[in-house]
Order: sequence, then C-alpha cells, then structure tokens
Amino acid sequence: MQAQQNVEGPLNPGLVFEMLQAHQRTAALKAAIELDLFRAIGEGPGDVASLAKKCSASERGIRILCDFLAMNGVLIKEGTSYRHSPSSAAFLDPRSPASLASVAQFLGNPAMREPYDHLTEIVRSGRTILPGEGSVEPENPVWVQFAQTMAPMMAPMAAPLGALVLEGKAGPMRVLDIAAGHGLFGIEIAKQNPQARITGLDWAPVLHVALDNARKAGVHDRYEMLPGSAFEVDFGGPYDAVLLTNFLHHFDHATNVSLLKKVHSALRPGGCAATLEFVPDENRISPPMPAGFALTMLASTPSGDAYPLSELTAMYHEAGFRDVTGHPIPNSPHTVVKGTA
Repeated sequence: MQAQQNVEGPLNPGLVFEMLQAHQRTAALKAAIELDLFRAIGEGPGDVASLAKKCSASERGIRILCDFLAMNGVLIKEGTSYRHSPSSAAFLDPRSPASLASVAQFLGNPAMREPYDHLTEIVRSGRTILPGEGSVEPENPVWVQFAQTMAPMMAPMAAPLGALVLEGKAGPMRVLDIAAGHGLFGIEIAKQNPQARITGLDWAPVLHVALDNARKAGVHDRYEMLPGSAFEVDFGGPYDAVLLTNFLHHFDHATNVSLLKKVHSALRPGGCAATLEFVPDENRISPPMPAGFALTMLASTPSGDAYPLSELTAMYHEAGFRDVTGHPIPNSPHTVVKGTA
C-alpha cells in the first residue's frame, strides 16, 4: 500500500519552538515600551548610539533589542539604523493618537501574567489559581489600571457601539453602563445624543477614572456614578439602554442569565441591552483573537469563557429578550450583541 502523501509539506518543528519561545516577543515589546524606544525611533535619527542615549540604555542592549524587533516586523532596519514600520508608527509611538503603548501596563501586570506559570494546574482544575473570584474579585485594584490604560484599545469600538444603540434616535434617554471602566462607551452615547444621560456602574475608584474622562469629553454634567457590584446594587431605572461591555465573558452561563434578567427588569419596554464581547465562531477556534480569549478567561476566572453567538443568544432569550442580533465591528475582534426588552 502506498504511503499517504503529506499534503501539508515536509514536517517542520518550527511551530513547536515558536510557541515555546513566544514569551521572548512579549518581553521584547514590553521592554521597548518601558524604555520609550518607540518615541526615540520616531524622533530619529535611529542609529544605535543616539537611541541608546535617549533610552538611557547600553548600545549592545539597544542593538540586540532593535534587531529582534526588526526581525519580528515591528521595526525596519536600514544599514545600521532603525525606523518605524507603519504599525509601530501608528500603534507604538506614544506621540501617535492611535498609540496602544499604555496597554502594556495592564496586559503586563504580574497579576494577569502569573496564572500562566501554573496553567497545567489550571487546566486540571478547570479554574484560575488566583484567590477568590480571580480577576473579578470584588474591588480588585487591577481594574483601576485597566480603566487608566486600556482606553486606547477600546476607543475605536465606542463609536460603532454608540451608533448601534442609538440607531439614529435623538431626544431624552437614560443609559446604564455596567462595568463602565474607563467610561468611553457611555460617554460616546452622550456625545452622539446631547440629551442622553449616562449612569456608570463600577467600583468607586474605577468610576472616578470614568468621570474624569467624561469631564474631558465635556459631558460630565450628564454623567452619574453608581458605585458597587452589578450583582448587588439596585440599578434604578427605567433605562432606554443598558451596556454590558467586556463583562459577560467573566462568568458562566447561569450567572449571565441571572444578570441579564436583572438588566431586562431595569429597561423600559422596547429598550435594548447591548453587549460588547469577544465572540468566536461556533467552532471556537476562529478568528484567533476572540477564540484565544477563552484561555485568558480560563487562566484568570473561576468560570468565564469566550462565548459563540449562539450561546450569547440563548442567554438573552432565557432572560426574556427578543430580536437578538450580532454585529461584528469592522477591523476589530469584538462583536456587539443586541437584544430588545
């Protein structure tokens, strides 16, 4: 019998080594951000000596770090000098309005990274090794850092979500923003509708970050703070819309249905609940970023997950919502899931 032809090409162990050494790329990018290397690259001239001086680092260290970043497509090397790639100019130079450099502070937080050193144990037990409720332990200070540093990553999603919630409607309305964090999503609705009043719900120290952002956006006079746990505090209402942004993935199906029932009760008839989530395809292995987010939830929570649209839809229906629809945001790993009360 003829051996089956390997249609994928010759075997190559490169994938194994790439995954085992992936931590090097994380460390290199984090070091470059902490050294303010990308600002120095943008200011030029980009030779090793000038970069080392600007970054208060050794020439040997800067040369090897820049070569590694160039090798991975982050920078461009020309002769013995380095310059920005289009991506590093847009997303890593802190002078760029689209810079994501601050995101490294939250994603590189030891509390977020530590569980991966114990992933074998986590897989065996099916839950995080972090104490209590993991990353969603009440009043976890990590969420203040999230609110302060992750806004650049979330900002591009705010306008599309606001448009989906408003659907061109104007006039007086009340919006509850659950797990408001930086507050950008509620703030965006207040910017798009000058008669919208926003209530941000989160832990008190986090809400002060949101209120400061509302002040910068000129909508603080229409922004109220409701401190506490979404599972315990009285929502008040009725509201025309409730936002649940990057929140449901922290909890299991039953917990989410219970929360969505509480949301449903706080809405006017015909009001909408809008959830922003990492939503993988039904096969749970694509697209890579939404699907891979399930591992983040395994590592950091007792029961969270990245839910396909069918599961989120089922949660909404069990909570009494109708007309549940999913709206992927272009050029983003996120999807807005809407349901009508």
